[in-house]
Amino acid sequence: MSGIHPVGTRALLVDLPDLDTVMAWHGALSAAPLPGQTGVVAAARTVLLQFSASAHARTAVEALRGFRPAAAEASTPKEVTVDVVYDGEDLADLADTLGMSSQALIDWHTSTTWVAAFGGFAPGFTYCAPHNSAQDASGALTVPRRDSPRTAIPAGAVGLAGGFSAVYPRTSPGGWQLIGTTAERFWDADAEPPALLAPGDVVRYRAVRDLAEVSRPAESGAHSDAPARPVLRLDDAGLQTLVEDLGRPGFGDLGVSASGAADRASAIAANDAVGNRRGAGVLENIGGLTLTALVDTVVAVTGAQAPVRVGTRAVASGVPLLVPSGSRLSVGAATGGLRSYVGVRGGVAGRSVLGSVSTDVMSGLGPAPLQDGDSVRAGEARGVVGASCVEVHAPDTGPVVLRVVAGPRDDWFTDGVDALTGRTWQVSGASNRIGVRLTGEPVQRAQTGEIPSEGMLPGCVQVPPDGNPVVFLRDHAVTGGYPVIATVVPEDLDLAAQLAPGTEIAFQTFQEML
Repeated sequence: MSGIHPVGTRALLVDLPDLDTVMAWHGALSAAPLPGQTGVVAAARTVLLQFSASAHARTAVEALRGFRPAAAEASTPKEVTVDVVYDGEDLADLADTLGMSSQALIDWHTSTTWVAAFGGFAPGFTYCAPHNSAQDASGALTVPRRDSPRTAIPAGAVGLAGGFSAVYPRTSPGGWQLIGTTAERFWDADAEPPALLAPGDVVRYRAVRDLAEVSRPAESGAHSDAPARPVLRLDDAGLQTLVEDLGRPGFGDLGVSASGAADRASAIAANDAVGNRRGAGVLENIGGLTLTALVDTVVAVTGAQAPVRVGTRAVASGVPLLVPSGSRLSVGAATGGLRSYVGVRGGVAGRSVLGSVSTDVMSGLGPAPLQDGDSVRAGEARGVVGASCVEVHAPDTGPVVLRVVAGPRDDWFTDGVDALTGRTWQVSGASNRIGVRLTGEPVQRAQTGEIPSEGMLPGCVQVPPDGNPVVFLRDHAVTGGYPVIATVVPEDLDLAAQLAPGTEIAFQTFQEML
């Protein structure tokens, strides 16, 4: 171990010398978690440990300094052959950058025996390393990522980055160099296990001219696994309406982020108001929405400041509201904040994936975004209707302030974390549930080159080479290859989720954890 870095107030990133050591630590800490440990994510040369409270993270530092993982039992890996058409749009340029022909790059890729090392980035996205790369790097290539990540890479794209090869299981953003296409399915939420590859599996790529058609299931629908009935019809979905609960934590090794409501406090408040359990499903909306009650239905609207009406009558937000059968509930566009939440008595139902009905816009897990005309189904009502109120606490003047803990990679930037906190930023219109993209004076790097992929959390402020920071939200990638200059404290994440495009923000350094 060469270093321990705080990642916000409830996580630690441990630097390790090589991938073999990472896997040993990961196996040991998965089998025997530290007190308060809620997750561990392996990456190229690090493990990321998450804790339920900052006190547990501080206590873990001493335990990790003397940690020695026990030897793991050997297992028999499976072998997987992946047929690839080498038609990637980066193939020729990458080969030229590496000083070889396109055919030579293809030959290297297909002649190398790859081993599945760790999951990350997206469900089923598995980082594969050349076999025995830690002992023999003579056949390895170091592939640079793109300067600016693509916003959409198609499912089945075969990519290279750093010393790894991987396949994108679904359409998603990413910064890897694309060299080919495969029809092999690397993720199936209905399968057991859902990921095609597990750590230690052997992968061989085979060049082909054409790909066989592979039947891909439709995205997870809105039908509930539990008894539910239609209670509302969505007449106008606004800019975006999703089903969200408190997410699916604990599956980072599969490349699955926790996801869940972007503003957790508002989602909890909506459920409290209508007597649901706090983790029940709610509707998360941007841009306003209109619903018609199919039966007498109790709802509550929380989150962004927005006008709420039942029929033509203006009503309060944050309190239980009866919407009689045939009546219309409308939530207007936000006048403060960004996201509104509608809690429905009984909880909004949907198909559960890995224990959650949340829609993850990056991975595609959970129900598809709701459309005009869709029915909203609810489960059985059991709790007592209460009352709650959550408001967006944003200043009337001046920038919104987000508190951050420096690092884990602030030393990669000129002036360190001051490069982030010493200026103001504007929220870009390209922001979404994956991250809040910022514009302003670009952050300058003190170090060139690339950082090996490492674990990410909601709140991590990642800086791509173009210098424009991204604050990760709930649907972030589990691992990433751009350095994190600072991490927003968990208590400010709900506020970050309510930042509308054009909002001016500033970062303020929080106390150091170590």
